[in-house]
Amino acid sequence: MPFSELRGAIPLALYFGFSPAEAYLLSVLGNILPVPFLLLFLDYLVRIATKVELLARIYRRVVERVERRKGVVERYGYLGLTIFVAIPLPVTGAWTGTLLAFLLQLNRLKAFLFISAGVCIAGVVVLLASIGIIRLL
Repeated sequence: MPFSELRGAIPLALYFGFSPAEAYLLSVLGNILPVPFLLLFLDYLVRIATKVELLARIYRRVVERVERRKGVVERYGYLGLTIFVAIPLPVTGAWTGTLLAFLLQLNRLKAFLFISAGVCIAGVVVLLASIGIIRLL
């Protein structure tokens, strides 16, 4: 899901009895899977969606939120994209990272690799927090 991504998937998988390794692997793969398609087709999807006024307004609001968070990527480049995606907070995951890479016109292949690295790191953090090894706020 674009909203919770693996931050919700890992705890849910653990709740349903998946092992930590299964929960991590399935959640990370499920989180990374849409990224290349979004990177390839986001321009096309945006052009179509913004023809509908309601979707255009929603898109503008999302872009405004992403624009406010782009500083780390502008400052640190692709490594900043990884850091942005790796922070396990709402609106900092792979979907938002993909939109950020799209808006900043980053190289799609490099963006995919760095977003994937961020998803893997976020997965480790969320898994460790979910099984009680680390405590988040």
